[in-house]
This record gives sequence, structure tokens and C-alpha cells, in this order.
Amino acid sequence: MCVYVHQWGEGPEVVLVHGAVLGGRECWRAQRPLTQRWTLLAVDRPGHGRTPAARQDFETESVQLADQLLDRPVHLVGYSYGGLVAMYAAVRRPENVRSLTVVEPPATALVKGNPVVDEWAARIRGLTSADGPLETVLREFLDVVGAPVDVTDLVHPTLLQGTGQLIGARPPDEAVPDLAALRGIPLLAVSGGHKEPYELICDAIAEATGAQRAVCPGAGHLVPDTGEPFNRVLEDFLTR
Repeated sequence: MCVYVHQWGEGPEVVLVHGAVLGGRECWRAQRPLTQRWTLLAVDRPGHGRTPAARQDFETESVQLADQLLDRPVHLVGYSYGGLVAMYAAVRRPENVRSLTVVEPPATALVKGNPVVDEWAARIRGLTSADGPLETVLREFLDVVGAPVDVTDLVHPTLLQGTGQLIGARPPDEAVPDLAALRGIPLLAVSGGHKEPYELICDAIAEATGAQRAVCPGAGHLVPDTGEPFNRVLEDFLTR
């Protein structure tokens, strides 16, 4: 199965991999100013946007991503669950990854044993087996990940579609990205400065790989939604 890819702009190619609930078009809406200098290739992961539904699985998706979009040198950016996909894909095709940016990936196994992280990982795992109304699951998801979004009684179908993909997804605590294999790739780890597990995970990635480290506060887990602050950090890294 091929994933749908939105393409905007002109310049060096930057592949954008979204997280849960929102598809590529919605997740990266605040990055459109970058299209003046970069070609943005925003993936719709399975079950989001224009890509047919399939089980969310960071490892399986990384194979598809590597085969479809890492067949030539590109910059790679992964947000949240998409950060797991991006890390696994980069290991598969490191020669074609000009740089890798990960934004708050829930790679809790990297800091397993910390009580705060372990409790948080268990809450996320619980969402993948939730059986209540999708509106209830969405509200719980937003609270767990730290996304400051008010959900009204009338939930947009896009949000419900994305929330449905959470059910049965492969839990992120099963991800153990090969950080040693990423050491040769220029890497940036970005967090939002709002929740301890994300900070610990990004710190662990930076320590193990020599990655640059950045914090973009102001939007909780919705780091790309900070717009200009995140865009500036990302573009500075890409040009460097």
C-alpha cells in the first residue's frame, strides 16, 4: 500500500510524518511558510487523510516510508508517533537521510524504569485498547499527550477518523529505535517543555546520538502549531 503524500513548495525535499489523530495536511498547516524555500512532502499515514486504513504500527509503516520516500536524499521530520516511524525508517535507509528531526516521539522504552514515564506509557497503551465512544477516547488522548485542545460536543469527522485509528494501534512503548545506528545522521530532538516524559525521552535521544536539542514551548504537545518559533528552529537545523 502506498501512502498519500501532499506536496507543497519548491526547494530541497523535507518529508513530514504526522502523529496520531490529524493527517498530514492538518498536522503541518503551520509549516506552510517554509514552502518558499523547501519542498514539503507531508505523508498521510494509514487511516488518515487520503490513505486507506490499516493498523497503526511504527515498524510496518517505516518499511513503507523508506521504500516510497527514502529512495533519494531527503530531510526527514517525524512528530509524535510519526517520530517513531521516522526513526525506524531512517535506520533502514540512512544513506538517503540528509537529516532527521524528531518532535516529542513517545519512545518510552528509551527511559523505561522511570516511574513517571512508566505510568504515562501505561496510560497511552490503555488508549489503544479503549472501547468507549470515540469522543471520550479523543478527550482522554488529548489529556494524556498534553495537547491543549477544547473538544466541543460536535466533533469534526477528521478527528473521529483519526481517533478510531488509535484503537488497536501498536503501543508506542514497544518501540526500541536503534539509536546507535542513527549516530551518523545529523539529528535534532525537539520538545515542548510541558511534560516530563517528553523531555526525558528527547534528552536520552540527544545523549545517545549526539543530536542537537531544542525546546519550543507554548503549545504543549502541538509543537508544530507554534508556527514561526518551531519553523525557525527547524530551518536553522536544516540549513546548517
